[in-house]
Amino acid sequence: MPVNILMPALSPTMEKGNLAKWLKKEGDKVKAGDVIAEIETDKATMEVEAVDEGTIAKIMVPEGTADVPVNQVIAVLAEEGEDASAAAKAAPPAPKPQAASTTKAEEPKAAPAPVQAAPAAAFAPVTNGSGGRVFSSPLARRLAKDAGIDLSRVSGSGPHGRVIARDIEAARSGGAQMRAPSGSVMPGVSAPGDDQIRAMYEDGSFDSVPHDSMRKTIARRLLESKLTIPHFYLTTDCDIGSLLRAREEINASAPQDKDGKPVFKLSVNDFIIKAMALALQKIPDANVTWTESAMLKHRHSDIGVAVAIPGGLVTPVIRHAEGKSLSAISNEMKDYAARAKAKKLKPNEFQGGTTAISNLGMYGVKDFAAVINPPQATILAVGAGEKRAVVRGGEIVVADVMTVTLSCDHRAVDGALGAQLLAAFKTMIEKPLSMMA
Repeated sequence: MPVNILMPALSPTMEKGNLAKWLKKEGDKVKAGDVIAEIETDKATMEVEAVDEGTIAKIMVPEGTADVPVNQVIAVLAEEGEDASAAAKAAPPAPKPQAASTTKAEEPKAAPAPVQAAPAAAFAPVTNGSGGRVFSSPLARRLAKDAGIDLSRVSGSGPHGRVIARDIEAARSGGAQMRAPSGSVMPGVSAPGDDQIRAMYEDGSFDSVPHDSMRKTIARRLLESKLTIPHFYLTTDCDIGSLLRAREEINASAPQDKDGKPVFKLSVNDFIIKAMALALQKIPDANVTWTESAMLKHRHSDIGVAVAIPGGLVTPVIRHAEGKSLSAISNEMKDYAARAKAKKLKPNEFQGGTTAISNLGMYGVKDFAAVINPPQATILAVGAGEKRAVVRGGEIVVADVMTVTLSCDHRAVDGALGAQLLAAFKTMIEKPLSMMA
């Protein structure tokens, strides 16, 4: 019996992916474990392995196809001893290509149903801020929940103004007409659509570059973060003179490999990762994640580190960073950065994390405030280390100073708690030997 090969879900949140390349062709024999294709998600390129032995009877989705929904049949495998040509004929029909504006959220046309069943089964009401009801389809509710979109703010295009899936997709892409939240100081204001924005600029004065899946995901998650997480910010200056001296001494004494090269070379960022990991252990109430039903208090410090890659960024996570040496953190981070830029990270390597670090110091940025990466409750923004005039003992002296800003989710980390975490980090950074105790 033919075996359908499906587009795999490579992460819990993956909804569709790009079929980048077939490594096998029709008629090729495969064994369980053979790599047959490469799938691109918004942040990584993953290999797909065959789970059965047989012959590739028919490829249903050609390589280079974008936005293939999870669980769609991408190929048919004829099992050992089965006629491949017969299996190919028995394959399900290939899906029709969708228009550029269509996504997985296309609303299915409902079959006629008893009138009394429609509100409960097809469209459920959501109460908006003014006490009115907003009707929406089950698919629209699920998509809105996944995207962190308030259904009561979405203008519905379905029958009688019901919110359906295409309305949520439009909201996610920024092309929807959004209702102002209840009590808004600007009632009735809605976000301009794509056509309205283009009309503001002279024809031929710009190039329209379609968003790739990474940019869409980044935009959705950042919008979700700023709309749903009550951010507040704490800033302090750190004297990194001792850290720079310790770094220089440690790097100078690093052991060498057989080629005479140092086995590690510490960066300032490696110290920052370690300091944040230890600070979270010292202030465990800040090492948390907010959920609606409970606060998740994490036992370990899993530190995400933002890495810029073409078209966006990815945040690989250093797990259990509190127990790792600076050299181990350094080598792990170098490996992550290289594989991130090649889009070779596995989903478990960039998902989760109990906090994150975004360092723009290498670009000469003095200070900034970073957007929290859900579901984390904090993120540390790191500016450039620079020579500054400071007052010590009543005298002006020159010191190496680095400004950092901690963004906090006020639901999980109150002001005093965030201040304690930042103070613990500052102590670690200014006394680097304490990290090696």
